[in-house]
Amino acid sequence: MTKMIGLLLLAAMLIQIIKPLGLTGLRRRGDFWKLAVLALVLWSITLLARDFT
Repeated sequence: MTKMIGLLLLAAMLIQIIKPLGLTGLRRRGDFWKLAVLALVLWSITLLARDFT
């Protein structure tokens, strides 16, 4: 699961650099770092959830 989340968010970051997604807060190419922060948060939550189950 963590690998799939990482790959999907990595693909979204690459797409953001090539052509901005146009979502709120993601209108410029330089906003790809926001996706990286989102990826880190989701990955951390997934790892923590896995430890508690």
